[in-house]
Amino acid sequence: MSSHTSHHGRQELPGSHRNPVAGARHIGPVDPKEVIEVSLYLRDPAGQIAPEGGIPPRLSREEYASQHSAAPADIDQVKQFALAHGLSVVEVDPVSRRVKLAGPANAITSAFGTDLQLYEHEGKTFRGRTGPLSVPANLGDVVTSVLGLDNRPQAHIHLRYYDPAVHPRAAGNSFTPPQVAQLYNFPTDVTGQGECVAIIELGGGYSQNDLTTYFQQLGVTAPTVISVGVDGANNVPGQDPSGADGEVELDVEVVGAIATGAKIVVYFAPNTDQGFVDAINNAVHDTTNQPSVVSISWGGPESSWSDQSIQQMDQAFQAAASLGVTVCVAAGDNGSSDGVTTDSLAHVDFPASDPFVLACGGTLLAGSGSQITSEVVWNESPTTSATGGGVSDKFDLPTWQKNIGVPPSANAGGRIGRGVPDVAGDADPQSGYQIRVDGQDTVIGGTSAVAPLWSALIALLNQKRGGQSLGFINPTLYQNYQTLLQGKAFNDITQGNNGAYSAGPGWDACSGLGSPNGTNLATGLASLSSQKAAATEPTLS
Repeated sequence: MSSHTSHHGRQELPGSHRNPVAGARHIGPVDPKEVIEVSLYLRDPAGQIAPEGGIPPRLSREEYASQHSAAPADIDQVKQFALAHGLSVVEVDPVSRRVKLAGPANAITSAFGTDLQLYEHEGKTFRGRTGPLSVPANLGDVVTSVLGLDNRPQAHIHLRYYDPAVHPRAAGNSFTPPQVAQLYNFPTDVTGQGECVAIIELGGGYSQNDLTTYFQQLGVTAPTVISVGVDGANNVPGQDPSGADGEVELDVEVVGAIATGAKIVVYFAPNTDQGFVDAINNAVHDTTNQPSVVSISWGGPESSWSDQSIQQMDQAFQAAASLGVTVCVAAGDNGSSDGVTTDSLAHVDFPASDPFVLACGGTLLAGSGSQITSEVVWNESPTTSATGGGVSDKFDLPTWQKNIGVPPSANAGGRIGRGVPDVAGDADPQSGYQIRVDGQDTVIGGTSAVAPLWSALIALLNQKRGGQSLGFINPTLYQNYQTLLQGKAFNDITQGNNGAYSAGPGWDACSGLGSPNGTNLATGLASLSSQKAAATEPTLS
């Protein structure tokens, strides 16, 4: 979309267009005095972090800050703009290039050339807008996105409760997280000590009581869990036992039961595109806790996001890659449609489809003791309970995925794009995880469990590497897949489908490269690092 200037010397903000929420009921205008806080993200003075489709250079936090922080002149221009429109500057965060402004709705809407209305949808009331935003022409190249005017719910949790009425347990058994880790042969000589795993949550909460009881029942050391509030949200358990609380406690309990020595920091944000983007930036740039892994189990179909939200989150993931932070994201639980019922097309879930994250798909796992007896693609019902996966409509095929056999999209036109997922793990509620939520013991599946499972594994692998974080691991996994597969670092999933895409030998759009054999993966990665080190050693003549 080209930015064009209107006769008022204003410029449309590319990618800021919003469509109405389908099925939402219009209530009326927003109260002009309601105070609204928005997050403005500014351009990167270095232009970009990663070369197109490529791999960002690894930087220390100091190097990143000196190369990619917002330019002081850009920040000053935004401050002048705020002053001119009667808005206050709430926060300036140069490293994540974010300036937060606040003001009454009438001043905010006039500043960004839009109109806000109240809507009601599925029992929730939200502020919505349609069409694009605009900014004064002098800010046209400075501001990359404005988030927070429209606060529609943006993402869904990716979990499924086991329901005895639906599945009489013929297919499998549930497991504790340590049992899953044992089936996947996770290393047992490390605990994730010295690592920090960040978990992003857009609602719900955990209770210390639940965690204490849960880890005691498992007989494992309770990890350190702290919560950080973002954009006014906090750890509030007990409101939503069958929804967001289940997500939060699943994430914390899976990571904590496997990587018992890792510190866990849960970032709570509102379920809006602003909250989601702000939370990821806060986690990635958290100099106090310095996470080496970020686990995300929330998302929505690519088609439900504005381009500016996708671009801004992609910037945050590029920053993570550059800082050596691995981001694990659930691939979705609604098969190849990703729950979009209006167009009969295949869709993938975002943020899982972002090339700078490790997208985690789901399997149905059966095993006894430490042996896997069978593992197939999770698909109980292709539209309501099956792993996400497919080909991105928003991201091109990354260079490192070129030789792995990503098929053209199942949709007309056969687009060539980023293939999802990258890896897989146990997700079927029939072989789900035994979890404690709001005082109740229950069994939960969904790709929501696979993101924290892989996050815990990465924390263990990082400790095994002496604290040298794996960081952006995708290129390494793909470029050395044959070697890793020969070393049995992955269990290749060859049976099943998620609707439009079927499993087969090697990478596929429902199980990715496969499920992990943690110890073999550690060995394989260690041998790749030593080969790489040897290759860069100067030879003595």
